[in-house]
Amino acid sequence: MTEKNTSSSRRATVAAAVAGGLMLLFGLGYRAVQAKMEAPVNTTPVSQESLDRLPLEIGGWAGRDRPVDANIIEATDTDAHVSRQYVSNTGFGAVSLWIASGVRARDLMPHRPEVCYTGSGYTLVKHEAPDLPLDDGGVLPCNAMQFSRGVLNSSRVLVLYYYLVDGQYCRDVSEWRYKLLWTRIGYIAQVQVVVGIAETAPAEAAMRSAGDFAVRSAPLIAALFHGPEPTAGAN
Repeated sequence: MTEKNTSSSRRATVAAAVAGGLMLLFGLGYRAVQAKMEAPVNTTPVSQESLDRLPLEIGGWAGRDRPVDANIIEATDTDAHVSRQYVSNTGFGAVSLWIASGVRARDLMPHRPEVCYTGSGYTLVKHEAPDLPLDDGGVLPCNAMQFSRGVLNSSRVLVLYYYLVDGQYCRDVSEWRYKLLWTRIGYIAQVQVVVGIAETAPAEAAMRSAGDFAVRSAPLIAALFHGPEPTAGAN
């Protein structure tokens, strides 16, 4: 065997060893995450009474509760939830707010808009990942998904969502799943802001409505899980 062939063979062997090591490492990491997700939970869930403290008046948005069928609540595996419609008095229209909170990562992980909406007959037509600026100088990392359904896509909806995990805003599951490798998650909340897209209005209008409500409500939602009680009528 020539020196060139010997060198090529050595590089191939090293590459195979590195690839095998990475596969082993990722496999061990995945199994560790799965084990923690399936472990018994000893964290006290956030109470329904705590989530009910979310103000009905939020920076020019007026809200009202929208009851949810008990079967849907059971199917989503939540410990506490918020289901409301908020209407703007500054021209942003109306949004639907859904907050699902729990302590069992394994149960909450499958219930994501891209899974649930498509499973209900919607088609995902656009996916964006905006970082919305917050008043305190931080950002709210979100997913913004447009879905359509019906003849000629006559029914369209925008779903903006993010997670709140132990006080940290997260864009999606991938950002908090591997946190389980080194610590136990105390709570997870998924927040959805849903806006119908009118046939005669551009989708950007729906995004502006969802974004405005999301940034105004995010600090108040975070305060439900820790810190002082939210202040009604906050801006």
